[in-house]
Amino acid sequence: MLLADIALILVIARVAGRIAQALGQPAVLGEIVGGLLVGPTLFHGALAATLFPEAIRPYLGVPANLGLVLFMFAVGLECDFGRIRGSGRIAAGAVLGSTLVPFALGTLLALHLLRDRHPASRPAFVLFVAVAVSVTAFPVLARILAERRMSGTWLGTVALSSAAVCDLAAWTALAAVQVIAGGGRPGHWQVLLIVPYAVALFALVRPLLERLLSRRGPDRMMSAGNLAIVLTGALVSAAVTQALGLHFVIGAFLFGLVMPRMDDVGFRAELLHRTQFTTTLLLPVYFIVAGLNVDLAQIGAAGWWDFALIMAVAVTGKFAGTWLGARSQGLPARRSALLATLMNTRGLTELIALGVGLESGLLDRRLYAVMVLMAVVTTVMTGPLLRCFARPEDSAAPDADDGHRTRVPAARTGRGSADRAGAPAGRETLW
Repeated sequence: MLLADIALILVIARVAGRIAQALGQPAVLGEIVGGLLVGPTLFHGALAATLFPEAIRPYLGVPANLGLVLFMFAVGLECDFGRIRGSGRIAAGAVLGSTLVPFALGTLLALHLLRDRHPASRPAFVLFVAVAVSVTAFPVLARILAERRMSGTWLGTVALSSAAVCDLAAWTALAAVQVIAGGGRPGHWQVLLIVPYAVALFALVRPLLERLLSRRGPDRMMSAGNLAIVLTGALVSAAVTQALGLHFVIGAFLFGLVMPRMDDVGFRAELLHRTQFTTTLLLPVYFIVAGLNVDLAQIGAAGWWDFALIMAVAVTGKFAGTWLGARSQGLPARRSALLATLMNTRGLTELIALGVGLESGLLDRRLYAVMVLMAVVTTVMTGPLLRCFARPEDSAAPDADDGHRTRVPAARTGRGSADRAGAPAGRETLW
């Protein structure tokens, strides 16, 4: 039955992804929605109970978590902060605005939501909600830019740079959330070991990986043995952070960050491409597992009011913060609006963060469902809003960009970022 369910999940993911692409949306958005539709929302849960019986669901968690580890490793690997050197002060302004404004509004939102909720930790809940409305989905954003031929543009580079920093800040804050949430548990001090662990990864493991991975054959391809070492390292890092009392995605993300940044961009493109098959196979299982926890039929009138308020805070805070930050550094109003629209993409990164909140006891099922819906709607909005603000020159090569002469070295730009989003140019990717 388990193998049949996994086969069914792959079919659902493929069909839903194709439908989303036909509607001008990223395939991953269709896969997330497909996971929600086979959950308990439809037919009072009868469909979910038939397709995915209770006895099978614990076993689905294993491939789902494995796919999640590989995906978060890829997200960390994709975070190339060298782009920021070419993006300059506009990226810095966008990062500050798109983080601080929604974070402040999210804090006020959390205090409002606390009136009728009793999470595991009130301070952790406030911090979590503030982070949740501040998230930008770096992988989904990279795919949207690639599909719209904006990856190699100046604006695309600024957006990717800003999203990478926001991702790093979000996962760091989520680690802090778990530290606070676990403050009353025996052995909670262990989570503080994440600091020396991260230092050891960068100071000791990264140089070893650099020496190991620099030894490639005449064809410059990574050997199967080296690939196995890298993936084993990602799994071990995930296990270590889980043993410390943090979510395993933190460890996988950290290991992706410490991977050496070789001079040739092809190294990361190859590594991402070679892990893509497994991620494509396993990550849709996570969407189903997440969807089984979402019952939109049980939200109720109060829940829909919460949804409207969360949407207003998330969209307004992110858009206004990014727009003001970019405008303060001299970016024209229309292009600031375009950048703000891109930074409002949430999608998969938000879904994973919400899963951490649910597992930590910070979110109840109703609020989890509401915030998952917010993640889907804000990502759906990105495409239509881009069409409103974009002009043909926004998809031009960097040299044709209007008025901005900031130059990004070729190896550091998002050029060819279809590769670094998971596959060589022209190849379909999961996210």
